[in-house]
Amino acid sequence: MSGTIFVINPNSNEAVTAGIDTAVAPLRSVDGPPIACLTLAEGPAGIQSQRDIDGLIQPMLRRAAALENEASAFVIACFSDPGMYALREQSEKPVLGIAECGVLTALTLGQRFGVIAILPASIPRHLRYFGAMGVTDRLAGDLSIGLTVAELADDARTMGRMTDVGRTLRNSHHADVLVMGCAGMARFREPLEQELGVPVVEPTQAAVTMAIGRARLGWGGRPLRGHAA
Repeated sequence: MSGTIFVINPNSNEAVTAGIDTAVAPLRSVDGPPIACLTLAEGPAGIQSQRDIDGLIQPMLRRAAALENEASAFVIACFSDPGMYALREQSEKPVLGIAECGVLTALTLGQRFGVIAILPASIPRHLRYFGAMGVTDRLAGDLSIGLTVAELADDARTMGRMTDVGRTLRNSHHADVLVMGCAGMARFREPLEQELGVPVVEPTQAAVTMAIGRARLGWGGRPLRGHAA
């Protein structure tokens, strides 16, 4: 199958990209499409504010433009889906954001979804996005673990905080499915699901799964234009 699914990590943290690459490894197959995980060198070390998001969009669009002819789809591997709409305008290929895909996947796994965010400042951005998606009536809660992207490297502390927050979302907010609100959390999906006993969505896996379907079925990027009567 021709064309690569390019998973773009919009921050410059290579460790995050490595974690994403490991998370999507089970989705690779000998008959493709190939999946390549890339780091945006011009991006911030961690995407933690609206300013970070706004500043990386143009470099990301340039990187995607250079890959357009090789791509079957693009996945933006940041839970704020930065530049997703701009890249959809630019590219002829399918463009998927991990927040949108992660939430949509969660809606198929439970009635009420909870989100584990990294920092308290992330939550207002998430809520604006969920409002735009029209899914707030299915949102159980969005709680943070209080760690930066760099601090996620401490596995024991991160897993402990994610477990505590996930348990609160499950027990006090009545979430029956959880979404990890940062691509840097990818390696914790399976142990967290085992610990909490509810489905846990790793959003990059969700987005790449959708991208594979789009590539295999030939569903394009830009929506088809209607024809005048």
